[in-house]
Amino acid sequence: MHLWQEFRQPNSISEAIEDLLNAPAPVVPIAGGTDLLLEMRQGRHEAANTLIDLTSVPEMNVIEKRGNFLYIGACVPVSQILASNLVRNNAEALIEACDLIAGPQVRNTATLGGNVAHALPAADGTIALAALGASAEIANQNGLRKLPFLELFLGPGKSAIDKTSELIAGFYIPLSDHGQASAFKRIMRPQGVALPILNCAVWLEREEGTVKGVRIAIGPGGPTPFRATAAEALMQNQILDDELIQEAVKKVLEQGSFRTSPRRATSEYRKHVVSGLFTDTFTQAWERSKK
Repeated sequence: MHLWQEFRQPNSISEAIEDLLNAPAPVVPIAGGTDLLLEMRQGRHEAANTLIDLTSVPEMNVIEKRGNFLYIGACVPVSQILASNLVRNNAEALIEACDLIAGPQVRNTATLGGNVAHALPAADGTIALAALGASAEIANQNGLRKLPFLELFLGPGKSAIDKTSELIAGFYIPLSDHGQASAFKRIMRPQGVALPILNCAVWLEREEGTVKGVRIAIGPGGPTPFRATAAEALMQNQILDDELIQEAVKKVLEQGSFRTSPRRATSEYRKHVVSGLFTDTFTQAWERSKK
């Protein structure tokens, strides 16, 4: 069985959008394809008439500063993100998340755009970007626009992007400043390359012993990538101590929805381990913010 009939390789975002709109349907964009091709072979994704390879689009393959932001193109392989000092100096949580995506061979091909486009509530790159306050750059026939990151997601596997006319071009992350830091950790089964039972990313800003600002993302904490906004509000402008962290954990448990997954963990287990995971991740970011 042929998974596609036509193959196109545009050299710009405008060409990619033109192909997306006008090539014989169904049209499917691809970059790394590490999940997409497997799903197509297994019958969990419809076969494409036209496959659009985005890996030759220069604007989607760069890591660079743009004003006060770090920009990462949606087609940059995960291994290149890991090797970037620019990313490491401004988004350490993303480095730690990318280092846990699959194995080295997959990371040479898989992309951050693909990780996000699947719209899974516990994708490692997605959770890191949520905590880092990222925004997505969306391309369509009218040009480029920025979208707040969490507005990309409608439900498990459901993206707000119109796949017939829009592409995720890249991501903007605010550059890190003095007193700001981030961290990412996850709990997973010990065998081989494992999917997360629970993961957590924290970005924070400190002023001496005070939490000036904080963003907390946990996956899966609901049907879409979960920001623990109640815990964030509690910690804002508060002096850090053990009691504050424990109160924040209570807010996470009250706001989050930690469901049972037959292949990963029960709801009760996730609720049990979230306290230690959040505390460890927050503490790591806090210690980094001293530098």
